[in-house]
Amino acid sequence: MAIPVIDARNLRKTYRVGGQEIRALDGIDVRVEAGELIAVTGASGSGKSTLMQVLGCLDHPDGGEYFLDGEEVAKLSGDRLASIRNRKIGFVFQGFHLLPRLTARENVELPLVYAGVANPRPAAEAALERVGLSDRMNNESNQLSGGQRQRVAVARALVGSPALILADEPTGNLDSRTGAEILALFHALNAEGRTIVIVTHDPEVAKFGRRRIHVSDGKVIPEDFVAKRESTRFAASLNPELAGSP
Repeated sequence: MAIPVIDARNLRKTYRVGGQEIRALDGIDVRVEAGELIAVTGASGSGKSTLMQVLGCLDHPDGGEYFLDGEEVAKLSGDRLASIRNRKIGFVFQGFHLLPRLTARENVELPLVYAGVANPRPAAEAALERVGLSDRMNNESNQLSGGQRQRVAVARALVGSPALILADEPTGNLDSRTGAEILALFHALNAEGRTIVIVTHDPEVAKFGRRRIHVSDGKVIPEDFVAKRESTRFAASLNPELAGSP
């Protein structure tokens, strides 16, 4: 059996705010196979952002097990974790996180520079060509539109051929048309075999996932329960007398 890219079991994470304990993750299990396109969705405060931080090796859970591409994350040193983030995970953020005075190509080269690649330019140019920005390689990021900057961010995420692309609200700063273009790009990359997890609070964006993982109060909610809840809400919108139904 093939090793899953993500195999997280019974993840737990508790924060203390003003003397109050908040269970951001309350026994979450997540498994993502190679080549999947997953949408992790949930309302603000549901725990999905904390889950993204843990899956991206940016934060440690208080309990549970997490295997990334077959490696148990909890047993890795700080240097190895940094290497994992650089080599096995490509990040795409809502705010792009590009360096404004670097060109698009130079921004895309950064993960390879950090990895010690002697000549990162050819791979960076190929990644930018893949996302449709071959004519903007030498533009500084502050000379690009929001959609173009997000394409640069996607190119940077995939330039090192990571096992996982993790996108956190990737359309949050884009208009609906540009956001749809970015989601279409993720679909095309997934069709090529890339494993992609999109974290979003937007149910319309979540529909682009080939599978959805719903998070509520730090737990994963079964798909059939969510479908029933959405059906009830739709019925209530047609008949207000049903609004009090579970």
